[in-house]
Amino acid sequence: MNRNKSTASYPKIGIRPAIDGRLGGVRESLEKQTMDMAKAAAKLISTTVFYPDGQPAECVIADTCIGGVAEAAACAEKFAKAGVGVSLTVTPAGATAAKRWT
Repeated sequence: MNRNKSTASYPKIGIRPAIDGRLGGVRESLEKQTMDMAKAAAKLISTTVFYPDGQPAECVIADTCIGGVAEAAACAEKFAKAGVGVSLTVTPAGATAAKRWT
């Protein structure tokens, strides 16, 4: 099958920025770092992974960091609507987060 940019509909790669959902300092201290990691992963993927017709792989990032069920559900809905075929979860190193809060 000959696919080109005008007719191809490839699955997208979903990126889920997951964090510790505890409020009161834990979650807030991780949100920017985690979302920056998700954006960096999307940039890396879109510059190194390509569809068969040569187009860069398209990434979809969750709207917010995922620290609970409601955010996970919103992310799943967004990914379903966007045509995400596979997802990747990024999260800050557990040792770093544990060290801050022990």
